[in-house]
Amino acid sequence: MAARTHVHLDAVGGAAGDMFVAALLDARPDLADRVFADIGAVLPEGLGKPALAAGMSGGIAVRRFGLESEGSTPPSHAQDPGHPHGVHYASLVRRIEGAKLHAGTAAEALAILASLARTEARLHGVSVDDVHFHEIGDWDSLMDVVAAGSVAAALAPCTWSVSALPRGDGFVRTHHGVLPVPAPASAALLEGFRFRDDGVGGERVTPTGAGILAHLTKGAPFPKGSFVLRATGNGAGTRDIPGMPNILRAMVYEASQGAAIGDEVIVIAFDVDDMTGEEIGVASDRLRALEGVVDLTLGQRWGKKGRPVADFRLLVMPESHDAVREACFRETSTLGLRETRETRTVLPRKPGTVAVEGVGVRVKRAVRPGGGTTVKVESDDLAGHGSLAERRRLKALGESEGGA
Repeated sequence: MAARTHVHLDAVGGAAGDMFVAALLDARPDLADRVFADIGAVLPEGLGKPALAAGMSGGIAVRRFGLESEGSTPPSHAQDPGHPHGVHYASLVRRIEGAKLHAGTAAEALAILASLARTEARLHGVSVDDVHFHEIGDWDSLMDVVAAGSVAAALAPCTWSVSALPRGDGFVRTHHGVLPVPAPASAALLEGFRFRDDGVGGERVTPTGAGILAHLTKGAPFPKGSFVLRATGNGAGTRDIPGMPNILRAMVYEASQGAAIGDEVIVIAFDVDDMTGEEIGVASDRLRALEGVVDLTLGQRWGKKGRPVADFRLLVMPESHDAVREACFRETSTLGLRETRETRTVLPRKPGTVAVEGVGVRVKRAVRPGGGTTVKVESDDLAGHGSLAERRRLKALGESEGGA
């Protein structure tokens, strides 16, 4: 049975695009040729070439990633705050789509960019097409996004997890002015992630780093199950943190292909017999949207006095249990809840994006025992397309493309 890869990201000092790339290439140096070729296909000539440099951070051997000029200057990833960067989302998409990249790189990189664009659009009240990037508008950050996409595609099918992130403190100067830390874009992308306060201020997670983490890990903690550690890598940032290595550590594990991952969920169940169908619909939508709610299902049966009864059943992550419990009482008329803790077994899944007749459609890939992969298209992405027959045709096409 073939091996399956799981990568855990340990945000010791923080997370940024260059730290992610450096950590993964330190752990998997065999990917460097592929990643550097993809970067070279996207960046204009004359900017330099991508490079890894060895160094130290907090007494630990590390790698730093950046652009190396024609001389022997070490890789640099620092921006000149006085230099006006910025580019429209659409132009970055065209540059990536027009480049000759390895299989899967474009889809992964475009998915990261899309999450950043949606976040910027929401924060600034504009459409996605009108988003003008500043924090990721320079060539260094575009390089990070493409490199991260190349790594993700090369490791697929791979599952990802991340430690609690350092919160940081204070303010950061941006092209939008002085903003609180975490920057609004980073904070929006990292909703649902776990944070810790280690007493060290400053910006600890950059918007590009947040976009990569949001796309790959969704904030998932290290899964339960049996894994063998195969490689580690340390990617360092440019900042020195007294008494602490400023690194993002990548830990590459191996498990049996298709091996299920175990975790625990809280099952919350209750009945209501005095709410209208419309009220039940609103309540279920609100509960389903809560952080930590894995799933919500509704059943129907007949209760005493011939009343129609709606059965609510929620699967909730343990860390969100208290908040969801309170919401159940707030959003419905129930007077009591039945709660049990259950162990579940899930197959490894990986989100991605495929192009269906020129439109990006989100998919989920599941690795089955024996190494087979099944693909499920996100139905919301097809909701605006024509008739049922047309949506079914596009669904079949997307799932065929996603499994290729």
